[in-house]
Amino acid sequence: MPHSLATLKLNYSLEEDCTVLRHAHSGPLRVLKSLYPENKSICHNILIHPPSGLVGGDVLDIEIEVAQGAHALITTPGAARFFASNEHTATQKTHAKLAKHARLEWLPMETLAYSGCLGANQTRFELAEESMLIAWDILSLGLPHAKQPFLAGQFSQHFEIKNEWLDKGLIKASDERLLKSPVGLNSKSCLASLVMASGTPLSKALKDHAIEVTRSICDSQKDAVTMGVSSPSERLMVVRSLSDQVEPCMQIFQKIRLAWRSEIWQISSNTPRIWHT
Repeated sequence: MPHSLATLKLNYSLEEDCTVLRHAHSGPLRVLKSLYPENKSICHNILIHPPSGLVGGDVLDIEIEVAQGAHALITTPGAARFFASNEHTATQKTHAKLAKHARLEWLPMETLAYSGCLGANQTRFELAEESMLIAWDILSLGLPHAKQPFLAGQFSQHFEIKNEWLDKGLIKASDERLLKSPVGLNSKSCLASLVMASGTPLSKALKDHAIEVTRSICDSQKDAVTMGVSSPSERLMVVRSLSDQVEPCMQIFQKIRLAWRSEIWQISSNTPRIWHT
């Protein structure tokens, strides 16, 4: 049996031009009050996990549904922590479904894989026609600031947009070829992905312009972070990043997110206040 099982269901709907959240939970997983720092059509929420981390056997299960026309932005107040485990795997699962014309920004803070952890992070998105998604996944192996490298354990990643893209892998602390090779992680401790996905193909002109803007942002920070942007399909753009620390990557991802909002969604810049506290 799991050491701790927590579930959270989030259902967003558009009611009289206002995105409204209804939610249910069990176990130590909560959502704070809905905020509207932009306008009533965009609902901001902060997810909290009071234990502040996962140990072996813990399972967090998050289900998100965004109804037609609704726009949700979800973030967290701090890093998700996978602590060392002697035997069992700690798992976080997130599954989001977007209806037609829905928008979701999935922007949790970074995940910290402590040395000795047995962790699994599974994130899946399903997009209906004309829905749109901005999402990122930022993983730090070990604690670079504390000079605690990832020397033992393993961490599995599953980051999926149904029928469009899948980033799946298993990182073992014993796999020196993966961790240290120039064709692997090149001894970098932070690896991250940022995606823009659409349920309907983006126009070539719009996508080309967005890629150009994104590359310009990446090039301006190339001394701090190794980054690249690509478009695997007409519905998707992906930024991949490797860095020594989380902070430079997070700063660049935040800039790219604002650019995508402006250039593709025609929405003015807004940064969740919790990121600056």
